[in-house]
Amino acid sequence: MSGTVAAVGIKVAAVTPHYRETSHASEGPGRLEGVSYAWRSREIAQPRRAFTIEGTLRHMLQGFLLLSVAMLVLATSAGAEDGPISLHPDNPHYFLFRDRPTLLITSAEHYGAVLNLDFDYTRYLDALQRDGMNHTRTFVGAYVEPDTAFNITRNSLAPAPGRFICPWARSDTPGYANGGSKFDLSRWDEAYFERLHDFIAKASARGIVVEVNLFCPFYGDEQWALSPMNATNNINGVGDVDRLAAYSSDPLSPLLGIQETLTRKIVAELKGYDNLYYEIMNEPYIRGVPMEWQHRIAEVISDAESGFPHRHLISQNIANGRAKVDKPHPAVSILNFHYAWPPDTVAMNYSLDRVIGDNETGFKGTADAHYRMEGWAFILAGGALYNNLDYSFTVGHEDGSFEYPSTQPGGGGAKLRGQLRILRDFITSFDFIRMHPAKALVKGSLPEGVSIEALARPGKQYALYIYREKAPKSNAPVELRLEMPEGRYRAEWADTLTGSTKPEEPFQHPGGERALTSPAFAHDIALRVIAEE
Repeated sequence: MSGTVAAVGIKVAAVTPHYRETSHASEGPGRLEGVSYAWRSREIAQPRRAFTIEGTLRHMLQGFLLLSVAMLVLATSAGAEDGPISLHPDNPHYFLFRDRPTLLITSAEHYGAVLNLDFDYTRYLDALQRDGMNHTRTFVGAYVEPDTAFNITRNSLAPAPGRFICPWARSDTPGYANGGSKFDLSRWDEAYFERLHDFIAKASARGIVVEVNLFCPFYGDEQWALSPMNATNNINGVGDVDRLAAYSSDPLSPLLGIQETLTRKIVAELKGYDNLYYEIMNEPYIRGVPMEWQHRIAEVISDAESGFPHRHLISQNIANGRAKVDKPHPAVSILNFHYAWPPDTVAMNYSLDRVIGDNETGFKGTADAHYRMEGWAFILAGGALYNNLDYSFTVGHEDGSFEYPSTQPGGGGAKLRGQLRILRDFITSFDFIRMHPAKALVKGSLPEGVSIEALARPGKQYALYIYREKAPKSNAPVELRLEMPEGRYRAEWADTLTGSTKPEEPFQHPGGERALTSPAFAHDIALRVIAEE
């Protein structure tokens, strides 16, 4: 919280405003490292009051509020005793969350839920839960966008003037580029951390996992002009550098110290939550952020959590599209890609035994088909995380109802979220933790323009996704030849648009190849094959 507040325990994470440190009260963000912290419950001294009806009603209201908070705390702490979301011990390509094998599938807002004071994140989280989405990303505030960025209409990552909040407190000196006073990088903003805690706690109560993204490169001067780390926006004289030098691995860089201290502060504050992981930086490769800097932040996260009973996962954003990771940092457990279409990067990195994610996509127009197919293909290739940029979530439309213009770079909306829910229901109908990529089991050639992804536990269960990468010229059925051992099986075709299914008659298979012919389909269709005991 304000000053140098310590980490918060899970049992009280939802009611953080009453925490204060016991010492070092005058030290701010520049003095956090190496300081010992403790916390105590707030002492409330109240005078005796005479009995009145008004006082009784007030105490009843207070009791109701305390009960409500207690219920939220219980929901927040569910499963936390076993630690935060982790790699599944039986198959590290997937997550374990609250004792259940888990994939993260979502279509979510553009990362401004906490830093944009006008964004009603409670309404937003309700919408995600309603639509069956279990993941969201949020930027902590070292980076923020102007409202003209990337041609995004009503961008939630671009707060209105004076409505931006971040970990650093405002000073009394006017002159921040987007309204209000400049920032003081030596002090924390208590209101920001109350908002961050409330967001994570409410996401936890709804079973939503949050990617806490710490940093982002400055794509252009217009983004750097809004950052609190830019010397023009703070009173500390720090950050008088070109935007491309803002993330330097030079240990003498003043900004590196600021960035490390911010990382430690965020990690300390969010210590007790089980529903989050940390991403080092969004798209570092776009502006050549040094790998040494990325590794340093991973080490800071790891070191900051070294005394915690449980540690959070760390994600590194690797590339747009695909890339082979040769030597991942040992602290990194999630390899996240953007715009991973087709999903070749999963096979390229599967041997690393880490979760592979596609945690941002968009910029393919406003139609649903591409984003549905990218999600299905990535998950059926063996990925465990998919996040579409959903531009239907805006200030005033946090329920995901904004009707964005056709000029928008991406899409989203209730229909797409419904299609991704069908994907979630399809994959979780399997014992997927025991499945692995199995395209090699599909024999023979496919029609031109048709691709396939497959997961299997041979002889037990098969999940296949058949799709036409380009605009289909026909909706002709497709015949698959699937190699399976001897056994009795039942097959079922699933419509990816509606979730309806078309079961086939159970069949006794002597072993070898089995021909299965799909119904007619335009863009894509899925197949479930299960062995009957």
